[in-house]
Amino acid sequence: MPHLAQAALKYDVDVTENGLVELSVPFPPGARVTVFVVEVGESFSDLMLAAESSLDFWKNPLDDEDWNNA
Repeated sequence: MPHLAQAALKYDVDVTENGLVELSVPFPPGARVTVFVVEVGESFSDLMLAAESSLDFWKNPLDDEDWNNA
């Protein structure tokens, strides 16, 4: 089965007092989806900000030279 490109959707929601999470998604009724649930904490949000902040890490001429000659 071929892999299709998938877009990840992120929702910041609160858990209700009954332990439920409700959200509306842009998929038709009956669509099969995979859901990952991650409790947001300070360290996770810091990691996300760091990962999204810059691509300068990859702009390294020494690393490029090593990989180009591998």
